[in-house]
Amino acid sequence: MSALPRPEAGFEPLALRHLDALMAIELQAYPEPWSRGNFLDSINAGYQCQALVAGGELLGYFVVMMGVAEAHLLNITVAPAWQHQGWARVMLDAIALWARGRGAQALWLEVRVSNERARGIYTAGGFRSVGVRRGYYPMLGGGREDAVVMSLTL
Repeated sequence: MSALPRPEAGFEPLALRHLDALMAIELQAYPEPWSRGNFLDSINAGYQCQALVAGGELLGYFVVMMGVAEAHLLNITVAPAWQHQGWARVMLDAIALWARGRGAQALWLEVRVSNERARGIYTAGGFRSVGVRRGYYPMLGGGREDAVVMSLTL
């Protein structure tokens, strides 16, 4: 558990002003991070891109794409300094509320097979494993890692 006190936080649309802080978090959090271009493309495509901010500090963010009666969680990240405080659950609840409000009946995501902590968070949030995508994620040094496909009925 982090020694940092849990601040009051809120969501705001992910914008260009967030990208430097976001990229610093992304590079810390993942061995194969999204690029700045991935985030710019998501913002420009009109995906639901939200920043979780407290006192001007970026605590986390997510990117969700709507489909026909379903939403697909593309990226959700809590800054390493703010992990283990329930912020991922806060964001998952916000995503589910947003998706339900747009008529989604399910929320989908992929997660690395090796990311047991994230899989545990998703399972605790009501997601269930529904399949595997072979070789979905690139790995450092080459090769590919499988993804577990998970779904939450809304």
